[in-house]
Amino acid sequence: MIENTKCTCGHNNPVGTLLCENCGRPLDKDAEGIKQGELNMRYEGAARRSQTYKKTLIDRIWNFFSSVKVAVILILITLVASIVGTIFPQERYVPAANKEAWYEQQYGVWGEVYYKLGLGDMYASWWYVTLLALIGISLVICSLDRVVPLYKALKNQRVKKDVAFIDKQRVAASRHISDGEEETVLRRLTEKLSEKRYNVRRDGNALLAEKGRISRWGPYINHIGLIIFLLGTLMRLIPGWYLDEYVWLREGETADLPGTDYALKNEQAIIKFYDPEEAPESQNLEGQIVEQYETHVVLYKKDEQDGGLEEIKSDVILVNHPLKHEDLLVYQSGFQQSQPVSLKLTLNDNASGKTIGTFDVNLDDPQPTYTFDNGIKVEILEYYPDFALEDNKPTTRSNNPNRPAFVFNVVTPEKPEGEKSWVISGLNLDELSENNRYDIALADIEMVNVSGLMVRMDKSLPIIFTGAGIFMVGVVIGFYWQHRRVWVGIQDRTLHFGAHTNKNWFGLKKELRDVADVVGLDIPDKPST
Repeated sequence: MIENTKCTCGHNNPVGTLLCENCGRPLDKDAEGIKQGELNMRYEGAARRSQTYKKTLIDRIWNFFSSVKVAVILILITLVASIVGTIFPQERYVPAANKEAWYEQQYGVWGEVYYKLGLGDMYASWWYVTLLALIGISLVICSLDRVVPLYKALKNQRVKKDVAFIDKQRVAASRHISDGEEETVLRRLTEKLSEKRYNVRRDGNALLAEKGRISRWGPYINHIGLIIFLLGTLMRLIPGWYLDEYVWLREGETADLPGTDYALKNEQAIIKFYDPEEAPESQNLEGQIVEQYETHVVLYKKDEQDGGLEEIKSDVILVNHPLKHEDLLVYQSGFQQSQPVSLKLTLNDNASGKTIGTFDVNLDDPQPTYTFDNGIKVEILEYYPDFALEDNKPTTRSNNPNRPAFVFNVVTPEKPEGEKSWVISGLNLDELSENNRYDIALADIEMVNVSGLMVRMDKSLPIIFTGAGIFMVGVVIGFYWQHRRVWVGIQDRTLHFGAHTNKNWFGLKKELRDVADVVGLDIPDKPST
């Protein structure tokens, strides 16, 4: 921090100022020691709060978040975390009740670690939301720390600048002028700069020409857009503002849509294939090629008092053509063809070779006991909808009946304790029931299609899109415009000509050579050292 802020011109500058607000001379070192083009013009040399106040806790917090380095580190950490969150599917897209078992089954030890670290639900985790909030805080403080001094400096620009300031510009030239030539030179420069669309101001024997100041606000417009974007993202945490769930719905099934007051019935799920002669030539796949997935649904509104369902609308959900109702969107996102929904099993007497009877097992809600006329009962002791073995122990990977397995107990008047038998996917495990009198066999299986539906509601989208739009406006402003300024001063019969831009120095030099030629100035290709 600079202690002595009084310039040789007599102006007292605020603590932390690098260039005199009055004449532009550097305050941190002798102007003669600065090489041409080295002036700090980023914030016009004005003092920033982070350079001035460093005593209190609030000052330290402000200075920490005003650092661009801190902002970049936070963004990089969030970016890496976001990438890690896409390695495996998030929990909401997992078609299983036992999420941990599913991750381990699908991806092994890495899937187990992924789930236990909480990465399966990362984007809703407290630490990820905290990272977004910290980025927002950093953007706000970075912007305020820089935009306030920049605004004050540009608003209070003085036309007259010290000739040392003009000569130290990256684009600079000077020449001796004769008596009576002063007015002619200033008039010609004013006319030529005006032709180049510069806004020219004059104060005595000095000129200030400026254009494209709006480009200086481009980065801060970007910041405003990002802040609004992050604000919209954080608004998704407000209950009722955001919903992103995944539902598997079988044909004929009616289920509540999680997080809403609606229920949805899958009346029919259809998969359509191309005719082999009409299939697209670009599809070099063997076998049938899918043309379309579609789900015929009915949307119901749930009555809060009695739990009844009131039909709202029926529709057909296609890929990229969701069901829409107010803020609710339901997308066709997955499809499972020919999934089992019920088994028809027969109870056979091995002693007589006769069939005792048949019974139907609903795989969604199987009955605990099935009774026959002759007093024989079949009890379900254990049910594993998605059977698997872990450490040689039976378990289920999900609640979906992908591989249903049962432990049945056949109870007869002669044998009230019953005899157990395993049936996996409708097939009897003979080695476990070879000594049993009664055998349970598969007679038929009912299959249905299952639709994977993505349920979404996002009231924050207008805010997010507004932020993204403002950000793009800032990008365009910062990319296509340049802030160009020209200072002219006459002292001791010497014309001093200097210019600065925030980018595109080649274009500035080319433009100003035409201007300098009218008064006999020669702008060198490189600044002198």
